[in-house]
Amino acid sequence: MARLVIIDDEKSIRDALRDILEYEGYEVDEAKDGEEGLELIKQNNYDVALCDIKMPKMDGLELLLKAAEIGKGTQFIMISAYGNVENAVEATKRGAFDFIIKPPDLNRLLVTVRNAIEKSKLVVETKTLKRKIYKLNEIVGESEPIRRVKETIERVAPTEARVLITGANGAGKEMVAKQIHEKGNRTSMPLVEVNCAAIPSELIESELFGHEKGAFTGATSRRAGKFEQADGGTLFLDEIGDMSLTAQAKVLRALQESKITRVGGDKEIKINVRVIAATNKDLRREIQEGNFREDLFHRLSVIRIHVPPLAERPEDIPLLAEKFLHDIANEYGAPPKEITKDAMEYLQSLPWTGNVRELRNVVERLVILCGDKITRYDVEMYA
Repeated sequence: MARLVIIDDEKSIRDALRDILEYEGYEVDEAKDGEEGLELIKQNNYDVALCDIKMPKMDGLELLLKAAEIGKGTQFIMISAYGNVENAVEATKRGAFDFIIKPPDLNRLLVTVRNAIEKSKLVVETKTLKRKIYKLNEIVGESEPIRRVKETIERVAPTEARVLITGANGAGKEMVAKQIHEKGNRTSMPLVEVNCAAIPSELIESELFGHEKGAFTGATSRRAGKFEQADGGTLFLDEIGDMSLTAQAKVLRALQESKITRVGGDKEIKINVRVIAATNKDLRREIQEGNFREDLFHRLSVIRIHVPPLAERPEDIPLLAEKFLHDIANEYGAPPKEITKDAMEYLQSLPWTGNVRELRNVVERLVILCGDKITRYDVEMYA
């Protein structure tokens, strides 16, 4: 059942709205002024607030701002006898869902309330989904190298600085990039990922910058590239050490000028993108060997984060293994299995050349093939 609050200094309006809304099956509370309304919003979770603009103690527009600071996602429908454009525009600017003139048309009021409830549900679902995604992308570990990585993420995420993430395959570079995006100021905008090693060199430019119709054989329509898709958000260039020198030159220009040109086009397109890059290669060596542009390296590596291999942080293995046990149990809809102490010690002694990714695969294999308790013998057999 949706829960609503009516905030209005006129008792007759509150009574009339309550009768209508309770008849429709909604749970309704009421407040006689803005201050009382704010206290109710702090104490309860409302889907919708129907709020007058002109009230004693605290007017509706001020209440709208203070309620937004609480961050509960209550949708405000402003109701006022003063139906001027300025009030409507100001209410919308401050985040109101809609603006209705007194006395409200019954049909319009009920439709607006239903739509506001739907939006409120979407806001809650989005927050829940973000929390789940954030937990999935959580960097697990308490070792000193991982603490340094987490501290750097906390400091760099709220900035616009470009970040270069280095580390071996499977160490968790992609997770670091996702954490930076999720903790930054662009989290409401897209994170667009490009695996530079997986795209043929002749297609990388089209993938990054898009192309015009007829730019090459098979280009049957105009296509936006990853830079355009990430506009306003973050572009994650994974395995950038595998990018061709030609594409590197164009990426450098895009970073310098905040503009791109589609393949086969001549129009410059402005972009606003934060770039995070990652590589498993030693880019300084690649520069010496002529495989990577030094100027691009310096553009990308304003902040450098090195993700240590799992072998250098064995104390994190129990935490990671427990997380994977719970994640896999949730995926399979089963209770998590237990790993014995000596089995865990044996896991810690392994070289883990495939890093965190390999550990996750091993844990999933053990969950599938072993009984309720995973023993050392099981690990020796299947790891």
